[in-house]
Order: sequence, then C-alpha cells, then structure tokens
Amino acid sequence: MLKELKARLRDRVVVTAAIMSLVGCGAAGAADPDSLGGAHDNDRQTRSPIKHVIVIMGENRTFDHLFATYQPRSGEHVDNLLSKRIIKIDGTSDVNYGLATQNYASVTSTYLISPGGKTPYGTGGHTLNAPSTSYAPQVPYTNLYGPTGAALNGPGAVATLTLAHQATSALSPGDYGLLLTGATGLPGGSPDTRIKNALNLPNGPYPLVTASGGSLYDTYGGSPVHRFYQMWQELDCDIHKITANNPSGCQADLFPFVEQTVSSGSNGKPFTALPTEGDIALGFYNVAKGDVPYLAELANKYTLNDNYHQPVMGGTFANQMMFGYADALYYENANGTPGTPPSNQIENANPQPGTNNFYTQDGYGGGSYTNCADIGQPGVAPIVSYLSAKGINPNCAANSYYLLNNYVPAFIGSGATDPTNNGPFTLPPVISQRHIGDVLTAHEVSWVYFGERWNDFKIAPGLGANFGNIDPPIGPAAYLYCNICNPFLYSASVMAHSEQRNAHLKDTADLYDAIEHGNLPAVSWVKPSTFNDGHPASSKVDLFESFSHKIIDMVQANEELWESTAILITTDEGGGYYDSGYVQPLDYFGDGTRIPLLVVSKYSEGGHVSHEYSDHASIIKFIERNWHLPKISDRSRDNLQNPITANANPYVPINSPAVGDLFGNFDFDDHGGDNH
Repeated sequence: MLKELKARLRDRVVVTAAIMSLVGCGAAGAADPDSLGGAHDNDRQTRSPIKHVIVIMGENRTFDHLFATYQPRSGEHVDNLLSKRIIKIDGTSDVNYGLATQNYASVTSTYLISPGGKTPYGTGGHTLNAPSTSYAPQVPYTNLYGPTGAALNGPGAVATLTLAHQATSALSPGDYGLLLTGATGLPGGSPDTRIKNALNLPNGPYPLVTASGGSLYDTYGGSPVHRFYQMWQELDCDIHKITANNPSGCQADLFPFVEQTVSSGSNGKPFTALPTEGDIALGFYNVAKGDVPYLAELANKYTLNDNYHQPVMGGTFANQMMFGYADALYYENANGTPGTPPSNQIENANPQPGTNNFYTQDGYGGGSYTNCADIGQPGVAPIVSYLSAKGINPNCAANSYYLLNNYVPAFIGSGATDPTNNGPFTLPPVISQRHIGDVLTAHEVSWVYFGERWNDFKIAPGLGANFGNIDPPIGPAAYLYCNICNPFLYSASVMAHSEQRNAHLKDTADLYDAIEHGNLPAVSWVKPSTFNDGHPASSKVDLFESFSHKIIDMVQANEELWESTAILITTDEGGGYYDSGYVQPLDYFGDGTRIPLLVVSKYSEGGHVSHEYSDHASIIKFIERNWHLPKISDRSRDNLQNPITANANPYVPINSPAVGDLFGNFDFDDHGGDNH
C-alpha cells in the first residue's frame, strides 16, 4: 500500500516554492474575488433550459467494467458484454465469448501497435497470470495520515466511523462505513485469490466474484496498467481488420499481453524480471446482480450514454486535460513557445534488446513526452501510419513535445512555482494554450473547479527536494487533493493571478454551500479526493457513487436549481480495464476505451440509452453551444463536427472524425430548448 500511495501521490502532489516571472502573462479577464466563479452577466443567456452544468469526475473504470450486464428498459438497447452474448447474465461465458479472446504476441525490435503472429492464451505455452492485489489495502484504513501523508494501514489499530468522518465530509449520510470495509486481507502484490478461478483465469472477461459466487463490489482491488503507448497496443488497431461494423479495426485483444510484458513502464531501468501486475484488466462487476447499484438506478431513471469514450490513450493527466483544453498539452519555454524537454523525459517504446515488449524508456524515471510530428521519434511511426491509412490527421504541431503520462503541474495552490522544476515529474507552466475557463471568463460566464481538499492543498508548501522522505513538509490532507486532475492548475492564466485563483478554484465544501444557497456557477467541475474518486486500489466505486449521490440529492432538494441543472457523471479514463465497444481514431492521442456517462437532469428522464459518439471534448462542445461561445482554439477537438450515423449502426460516425455535443442526450423539445 505504501508503494502505491507514493506512486499516486507523486503524480498528484505539486512540489515547489516560487518564481512568478516564469508565468507573468496577463490574465484572461478580470474576476470579482467576492463572486463565485467570476463575472456572470451571461450565465442565463443559454440555448437550452440548462443554466447550470455540474461535471462529476470519477476515475479509472470502463463501460463494460461497470455495465457489462446492464439491461435497459423495454424499447432501449445497450451495447455491452451481455447484449453481444459474450457473457450471460450470471457473468459466465456465452456463445460469443470468443469475440473477447485475448492474445500473446511478440515485439522484439521496434514498437508496434498491432503485432503479428498472435497466439491465443491457453495455446502455445502461454498462460494468463493471476490478477494481482496490486497496492490495494491489506487491512482497513486505521491511520488516515500516515508517513506519506495519505491513507495507510496501521496494524493493531481499530477503524472507526469517527476516523471515516475525519477523512471526508463528501459522502451521503450512512455511507461513511464504506471507508472501513473491503480490504484485501492479502499481501500487497500477491495473487488476488479472493477472485474465483484467480489461478486459472478464462481467456476473456471474468466476473469479480468469490469462489462461492459472492460479489467483490465493496472491496479494494488491483489497478491495471493505463499508460499511453500501452493502451495503443492493448487496443490492437489494424487497418487489415477493418469491417463495416468496426471501421477502426481495433480488436482490444492484447490487454494481458501488455500487462505481462511492459505493464506500467520500464521506469528508465533495464529489464530484470517480468512485471507482477497479473491480468487484472478483464475483471468486471455484475450490475444485474446488484453491483454498482446507484449508478444503475440513475441509468434507469435518466440517460446513460453507451458510446462515450476516454479522449486520450492512457491515464489521468492527459484525459483530465481534455476536460479543460480539448487538446493535449506540450512542453513550453518560459516565453510560451514550444520547448524541448530533457532527453531522458522523451518516450521510447521500442523494446530493450533481448526483451519482448519491455520499453526502452517509459515511466517515472524516463519518458513521458513525444514529438509526434516527427515520425523518426520512437513509437511515432506505427501510430501515424495507421492514422494516415484511415485518413486521420494526427494533429501534432511541429516541434512540440506533448506530455502523454502523469506529471504534476508547476504551480502549487498558492500560485507559486518551483524553480527546480522537480526533476522529471513537472510540466512547466502552460502559457500559450487556452482552456475553456479562459473562454468562459472572457464571455462573462461563471465557472468553478471544485476539488475536495482544495482548502488544505492551497495553503500547503511544495515538497521540493524533500519528496520521497518519510515526513515531507506538507499538510497530510493536502495529499488527498488530485492536482494532476485539475486542468486549470497547470495554467498561468489562472494560477499566476490571485483574483482568478480565488474566483475559480474552490473546495467541495464551497460547492455544497453554493447548492444550498442557490448561487451555483454556470459551469462546475467537481473532483472527489483520493479516498472517494473510485480509483482502483486506493478507492472503490461505491465511494464514488456515494460522493455523487450527495450532490444529486442536494441539487434535487433545491427546486429552482433542479429545474435548470444538468449533472454529468463520468470517469477520467478507463483505468486499463477491458471494454468491447467501438473506438474511433480522432488523432494521435485517441480516442480510447469507452467509459460511463450518466446525464442526470429534468430533461434527461426516462431511462434512455444514448448512442451519440462522445468524449470529454463533448462536454466542452455542450458548454460552448449552450452559452453561445467560440471554440477554444483552431486545433482543439471542439472543432470536430457532430457525428452522423447510418440507421444500421448508431455507434459509428460515418463522417469521422466526429464527436457529439451531448445535446442528443436531452429532450428539450417541450421546454423551449434546442435539440438539434
């Protein structure tokens, strides 16, 4: 657990002390520090009855991982493992189980996204590995703020509800005991023998149940690999496999292969032994048997989108940035021009000599930038070649090194930056790239990013050279704030100006006050803490459900707000879990696997399943359309057209690349709005 917490918190905790001259650009617009979300003259000038959007962002779960056995109301169709007859409603294999067969491959010279010579697991001497407990807690949390400043197991202590209430105030009443349940009872990184047939997995998706059939839903479990070049390989996109129903040719059949070879990266070290992650990615919950109950309840009452995708291959940072920029971020010089990162921070997914698919430079000791405009760069050519065959523009600007995996922002909560740049883990201040907050501010539409534990994080000093020490000088609760999740924490237009920070960055405690008093900003992004975000190993989905439940209950209790509010519930990305849905290539960066999207509103009632192809840029497109706003930039994904589909297949845009603006998830016809 300690190792996982350090790894996650290294991603999440900014590190540093201050040189404001690095980011001395002008603010995007003045904001009243006493108002919530800045100037708001145009908040109610909307194209639909929606005057408030709340985006709740969980973590790391795919659509099939949560909704594999979901059955919608009569007259609706959902695309999942059950409807494809890959599995039966009890989670066992069905007649089309072979559609999800996973393969072993060989990549020994240069990186490939679709290696040849594949062999199904169970043949040729290749077997699946037992799923690992990864860094999930062995015993219930008994010391909220241990040596690393985050949740830690304390042997011999007794977990209590008092402790749970100290950890968070963001759960629905009665749910605080969820923080005290679900520990593995097994050593970290060992085979997760709680799972039925863990030592003899089937070659395909398997239910997360015990040997006796009991649900493992309210438990902590392992976390699969979810990095950029790894996910391209997992999806195995091949132009020779294109069909009418799958025009991307992505087969999603190499998840265990990537887990068993490179896993989460070489970390700049030479190959020594195979990864011990195990084959976690194929596990799914059974919603038909009572798992994921609250999200299923919302799907039955409101609208579920079964064609919503993580926008970038890989993990948290890059996908969270799409909520703000609808684009990937690149390394900038102090004057805002594209710069070149140190050579040991540039990805090289070519396998090390004598290894099968163990990347040369990938991970926190090396890697995470790519100049994808240069096909001579390692790893770039196979992806660009695939996209070119599809007629897709990679959308990679010349001489720009895009950050692909998790680095922390240069800014700490006070607005200061770290002159040492914290070694290889920090993206320099984003100066030239605009985000949707800049657009909203310029057009006097209020917005706030509400992050749980912001009040702790904003006053915490940076870690600086003390990172990795047993007792770094930072308030322990600040570790629970997800800094790599906040797109605006990377931006000089917000962080270098106190009036912008104070207006637009708030704690979830401020969200609850805003809902109660009816002064919610027009646009709200809401991020749970590490405890409550549903991330595998460090959180559980039922905690994320409870976090969302509280917000929805509060909004519905305010009749005026409920009349004019849409609540969008999704995850940042799929966390490396398997999904059987169609994936549309949009550019070099994605899309990736499907993830859940629930649209909760008076105008989305009825248990409808929307098939509108969407990703995080769709939320930005909704905001822009609803509030009559311009595009963020001339290259951001909000410029993509809305999808057009043929009746034979509502999941595949025939005008690709295309992503929707979510208006199709609502019914505004009878309420004076615009559905078209």
